[in-house]
Amino acid sequence: MEWPACLDEFLSRMNTPRVVIDNAVCPTATLVKVDSPRKHGVLLEAVQVLTDLDLSINKGYISSDGRWFMDVFHVTDPHGRKLTDDSVISCIEHSLTPGAAPSSAAAALDGLTALELTGTDRPGLLSEVFAVLADLRCSVVEAKVWTHNGRIAALIFVRDEDSGSPIEDAHRIRRVEARLRHVLKGDRDDVRGAKSTTVPSPSLTHSDRRLHQLMFADRDYERISSAEPTSSSSSQPSISVQNWVDRGYSIVNIQCRDRPKLLFDIVCTLTDMEYVVFHGTIDTDGDRAHQEFYIRHLDGSPISSEAERQRVIQCLQAAIERRASEGLRLELCTMDRRGLLADVTRTFRENGLSVTRAEVSTKDQMAMNVFYVTDAAGHPADPKTIDAVIETIGSTSLKVNEDRPLRSCQNRPGGDEAASGGGAGLFYLGSLVKRNLYNLGLIRSCS
Repeated sequence: MEWPACLDEFLSRMNTPRVVIDNAVCPTATLVKVDSPRKHGVLLEAVQVLTDLDLSINKGYISSDGRWFMDVFHVTDPHGRKLTDDSVISCIEHSLTPGAAPSSAAAALDGLTALELTGTDRPGLLSEVFAVLADLRCSVVEAKVWTHNGRIAALIFVRDEDSGSPIEDAHRIRRVEARLRHVLKGDRDDVRGAKSTTVPSPSLTHSDRRLHQLMFADRDYERISSAEPTSSSSSQPSISVQNWVDRGYSIVNIQCRDRPKLLFDIVCTLTDMEYVVFHGTIDTDGDRAHQEFYIRHLDGSPISSEAERQRVIQCLQAAIERRASEGLRLELCTMDRRGLLADVTRTFRENGLSVTRAEVSTKDQMAMNVFYVTDAAGHPADPKTIDAVIETIGSTSLKVNEDRPLRSCQNRPGGDEAASGGGAGLFYLGSLVKRNLYNLGLIRSCS
């Protein structure tokens, strides 16, 4: 019996996500509603699209009913206003549909060779990495570098300096990797090892997600007794994980200071740890963020041991901290040239500055780079040192941007109670689902 073509079309429509963008309901934000079949990672896909467009998610409501996923996000543009740019709205609608074309950022990486690096961080390490690449005639086109808890992870996209082509020669790739591993290892025994691998750019996971995966695999969430704490206890996020046995959920409650891409970092970590978010709420109040998720394993079971509960707390804390590296933001905008990154980072090193996070990009022969720097001990850099660095590199090329400070997470009053596993996050699931359905626009009243 032949399968009716109309039935194929019906099933396709039933399984196609529906995206609705509403500017009328809320006076201060644009509502982005997403309805789709539930599958692992679908929430992360939606959040990733919004954060890649540099949009802020101020509130969110997540609800999964059976095999269907429904949520709504209250979003604003980088200036805190509702979305009015038709190109941005169109991009959201098209990016969340099946078969969507790769984003412009992903397309820009096509034709490049991706290097993944992990190891023990130390002052001047980034300078040595870029010096090796310059010596091997590898032109750095894009790069992202994170440091956390004494570890470093980097994604560096390069091409051959002479031909502008990807580096595909196996012997040359092995040589690049060997030199980088030697630099990462340094002159100390790295108990976790220094790793450098090369992967084809088209097969690479979203860069921020991949950095989370690299640091997670490197176990940066583990506190090393010999390492100095990355921040004081008063600046830690408040995270609790509790089981609701009757309903078969584990409840994750997070309170911390709000910052860009916070929701992405948290959802990314839960997804890559193979947890499924069934229900959740996201809220911000001023500079505070409160997020609560009802999760299970992929097999439908909740968290089953105290060791697993502590591991989830550690991993979420690390995910929040990685992108919130402390440091003064320095922005470099100048014509790209051979050895530029090696020269700039060497100047940082010679002046006793350490790079805690970096984003490197090149467009139309212009280098547009951002570095967050501290002194070698991790303390705020001396203004006189910064002035000397700017004078050496050039005041027209390197500037301090203090309008976009990195914010660390801080406890609310009473945060210790939440962190210790208090019952504040437990309330009747029916109320949560009912409230979320109201916020999703599926029922008229939540009273």
